[in-house]
Amino acid sequence: MQVKRIVANVATPDVDKDRDAAFYRDILGLDVLMDHGWIVTFGLREPVPMQVQISVASQGGSDTPVPDLSIEVDDIEAAYERVVRAGVPIEYGPIDEPWGVRRFYVRDPFGKLVNLLAHR
Repeated sequence: MQVKRIVANVATPDVDKDRDAAFYRDILGLDVLMDHGWIVTFGLREPVPMQVQISVASQGGSDTPVPDLSIEVDDIEAAYERVVRAGVPIEYGPIDEPWGVRRFYVRDPFGKLVNLLAHR
């Protein structure tokens, strides 16, 4: 047996594709991969190497809260600019961390803490 994928599921009483897409599609550049009304899945249509990871943490590093999601991007400054333009409040950073990432925290439309990061 081999794990092929791990998907983060965010519970909400109200799936609103337009609201959710403003964050995950417009800011992060993800596509709507599936929409059944009660669940909308965002991801990349283009084939990329599958990364399977799960983390267990007592803190988020640098004494920050453990984020609900960590999303690695290829251009952290561009991600930061998109978030600022969208009026999403920054909760931490941007900062260069001692373990080799530049990152910042925001909250998604459901209040989940999202760690946006890029390796230096």
